[in-house]
Amino acid sequence: MEWLSWFDAWDHEFARQVLQRGTAALYAVAFLSTLNQFPALLGERGLLPVPDFLDVARRMGRPTLFRRFYSDAMLRAVCWVGIAVAALLLIGVPQAGPPWLPMLAFLALWFLDMSIVNVGQTFYGFGWEILLLETGFVVAFLGSDQTPPPTPILVLITWLVFRLEFGAGMIKIRGGREWRDMTAMFYHHETQPMPGPLSRQAHLLPRPLHKVEVVGNHFAQLVVPFFLFAPQPLASIAAGIIIVTQLWLVASGNFAWLNWAAIVLAFAAVSDPVAHAVFPFIPLEWHPGAQTPVWWLAVVVLVTGLLLVLSYRPLLNLFSRQQLMNASFNRWRLVNAYGAFGTVTKQRIEIVVEGTMEVEPDAPDDNWQEYGFKGKPGDVRRVPRQWAPYHLRLDWMMWFLPLRTVHEDWFYAFLNKLLEADAPTLGLLRHDPFDGERPRWVRARSYLYRFATRAEFRETGDRWVRVLLYEAIPPLGLRPGRRHSA
Repeated sequence: MEWLSWFDAWDHEFARQVLQRGTAALYAVAFLSTLNQFPALLGERGLLPVPDFLDVARRMGRPTLFRRFYSDAMLRAVCWVGIAVAALLLIGVPQAGPPWLPMLAFLALWFLDMSIVNVGQTFYGFGWEILLLETGFVVAFLGSDQTPPPTPILVLITWLVFRLEFGAGMIKIRGGREWRDMTAMFYHHETQPMPGPLSRQAHLLPRPLHKVEVVGNHFAQLVVPFFLFAPQPLASIAAGIIIVTQLWLVASGNFAWLNWAAIVLAFAAVSDPVAHAVFPFIPLEWHPGAQTPVWWLAVVVLVTGLLLVLSYRPLLNLFSRQQLMNASFNRWRLVNAYGAFGTVTKQRIEIVVEGTMEVEPDAPDDNWQEYGFKGKPGDVRRVPRQWAPYHLRLDWMMWFLPLRTVHEDWFYAFLNKLLEADAPTLGLLRHDPFDGERPRWVRARSYLYRFATRAEFRETGDRWVRVLLYEAIPPLGLRPGRRHSA
């Protein structure tokens, strides 16, 4: 049947391989991140314990395995199962079977991760959480080695990339003036949530190049996404532009798996002939005997219809003056709205946490010692590390404190855990100045940070210059059953 030849995307097998294995790798990273951090942040004795949140989660009606009961042991089991399933998909084991096998594997990853996100509260409120959920669901219907890649699913993935890129572009145009007067990149590399090892060098580039960055960003997000739906090779070229721009973001910052997910998803528009022309080792024929069973065709058509219906509100949102950013329109977190950095902060304010062993809290500053975080700036001489696609949730939330309020419940709980020298909490940090001992007092101070110029770096060896602004939270001491402020 002629229409069935359109349904089978024979020339997109390389795209399917990248989409399935890349998505599996991102899920493995996500579950590993949760395994290492969730118990300390949200576990039974965490900063925002999930057991205290379950009544709210039930009222919200969002699907989760933890709807009735939560334990850290259960959370760890979910993570290990997720890692194991993702590993099998990464090496291609389910893909060697019938199409329902990788479908069930990806749907399992989707539901396991959704179970975590739906009880993760503020620590799981990032746009890339729902992006990974939507990606896992759609990629589940790409089939297996026994079937050709289905064109409708590739189109739906391309639609996801369009929403991700064009949505981010529209958020910027509607957002801060700095995106319209081309000055956004004067500040972004320095003030982004978690700079990487090359962020300072990017910040110190000449200002005309920063304006080129903004123009390039607008082109990549507002113009290029439309060409993802064009005939080949234009669609592949558009995907290549998106991949290159996302790699620049990977090199210049730490945005968890956001940029890597965009890179993986963009391959949906890359055809095998174009991929082979660029990299001749990529074959042109993969599974010449593959066929599409009628039942699988029916499954794909039903899923396509469902996702097209769910696309109505996200489509309206793209062109709405009140455009929502990183929002879900249904409880299953499918066909979401995306976007980031509608405004760029002009100054970097860091909350620095310190402790002391002194009996009285009015000890000289020399007797206060600073806690070191793994990703966020602290030590002015330290080179920022590359963490993405791994997600340091505590470090990211520390960036939001001065933008919102330092008086967050989770932050006071964090300070209290430091006073207790709580081992899981200290495990989230790079450096505990008290080597596991309990400090008598802790405090939070607000500093203005900026990257050192090349001349300042040659003179001092410091990569950051910081100036104390004020005491955000005065000294707190541990008292039985309550916090105590000096």
